[in-house]
Amino acid sequence: MTAFKLNGKDVTLDVDPETPLLWVLRDELQLTGTKFGCGVAQCGACTVMLDGMPRRSCVTPIGTIEGSEVTTIEGLEGREAEAVRAAWVAIDVPQCGWCQSGQVMAATALLSQVSAPSDEDIDNAMAGNVCRCATYVRIRQAIHDAAKTLEG
Repeated sequence: MTAFKLNGKDVTLDVDPETPLLWVLRDELQLTGTKFGCGVAQCGACTVMLDGMPRRSCVTPIGTIEGSEVTTIEGLEGREAEAVRAAWVAIDVPQCGWCQSGQVMAATALLSQVSAPSDEDIDNAMAGNVCRCATYVRIRQAIHDAAKTLEG
C-alpha cells in the first residue's frame, strides 16, 4: 500500500511499488493529462510536481512517494499556474500539444522560484522538456509574458 496526497486529496493504492507513477496516474487514477513520451526521463512530457518540485513520473516508482504530495496538470493551481496558462493561450504556444502539460508544469515551477527569469534561466529550467513541434521561441515568450503578468 502506498499513501500520498494527489492534487490535494488523500490517496491510498495497492499497486506494485515498482510501478512508475505515470502509469498509476494514467491507468489506475484515470488522470491522463500527464503524458508518456520517452519512458526514460529525457523528454519531460510526464512532468508532475512532487512536493512542489518538477519530477519525471515515468521513472518515479510509486513506492518511493509514500507521504509525498503529487500535483498533476489537472490539479495545478495558483498565481503562477494561471499566469502560465493565460500566456500559453494568448500567444498560442502549442501545436500538437503532446508535451504541453510537462512544459506548463516546468514553467510554473520556474516562476514559483524565479519571479523575473532571464532567457538563460528559462533555457536552463526548460532544457529537459522536448517539444517535437519546436515551439521553443513561443514557450520562452510565454514564460516572459507570464512573469510580467505576475509583476503587476
